[in-house]
Amino acid sequence: MVYSRCMEYTALGASGLTVSRICLGMMSYGDPRWREWVLGRDQAGPIVKMALDNGVTFFDTANAYSYGVSEEITGELLARHARRDEIVVATKVFFPDREGATDNEHGLSRKSILSAIDRSLTRLGMDYVDLYQIHRFDPRVPIEETMGSLHEIVVTGKARYVGASSMWAWQFARMQEAARSNGWTEFVSMQNQYSLLYREEEREMIPLCLAEGVGLIPWSPLARGRLARPPSRFTNGGTTRADSDEIQQAFYEEADVGIVEAVASVAGELGVEQSQVALAWLLAKPGIVAPIVGATKLEHLDAALGALEVTIDDNQIRLLEEGYRPIPILDH
Repeated sequence: MVYSRCMEYTALGASGLTVSRICLGMMSYGDPRWREWVLGRDQAGPIVKMALDNGVTFFDTANAYSYGVSEEITGELLARHARRDEIVVATKVFFPDREGATDNEHGLSRKSILSAIDRSLTRLGMDYVDLYQIHRFDPRVPIEETMGSLHEIVVTGKARYVGASSMWAWQFARMQEAARSNGWTEFVSMQNQYSLLYREEEREMIPLCLAEGVGLIPWSPLARGRLARPPSRFTNGGTTRADSDEIQQAFYEEADVGIVEAVASVAGELGVEQSQVALAWLLAKPGIVAPIVGATKLEHLDAALGALEVTIDDNQIRLLEEGYRPIPILDH
């Protein structure tokens, strides 16, 4: 196993914030009672340490992950192994951070956002987060209320930048315009689902982000691991997460098997792992800042880091992309 990689860095969209081109997703670390596949503190420690040792500076969590335990572990491990100013910490607001939460304890109302950021900072043990993201769009709340509240969080120093996650392009455009017309803080990033098996974002959201200078930090870049497994195991699940994840179950289109076969073919040609081909394809796309990688084993992270060294040519890209067929929008 390789433990020293040459990390690459880039700006988060049109902002002045520099991040590593691999982002470690912290949803995998928290309380196994929340999800069976989640790792506890002791198991997460070596993975986070390896990420830092190899130049990863970008870490993404959310208040809802393990009902806040992920934020606690994120803050604890980063404080142990890194200086605050050298890392970029992102968290999110929208979903409940406890069981039985009331309507006022989640969503994107002013009350919810201003309370949620304080709870997140307490769990993280930090004075501020670098990137505060809305986890989803909230149709119950006026857009101006949400954007004004996010702006206040930036003005008061509790967040340096704000970003968004999966939603319709028209919703994102309206939120950006509300910020712009009122002189409020605009989103610098979009965290949306994007992989060789889910390319629906290429229709509207990605072109919008490219035009606006918004950085893309894709989640589920390996389609919940399906792009990393041999084609023969594509429909078999085979892991605790694969067998229990509702989004994972959406990847059963017949055309997808051919895409995974193409990934395996290119990986064979290059002498690399399938996951590295899938990540290299993403990293080569315009606007992509850093795929969010969820690693539950050291070798998972090592493979992701190695993807930065993989180059795929135009013919290989064509092979990887030609089998895609449109599928229903997922998880907006």
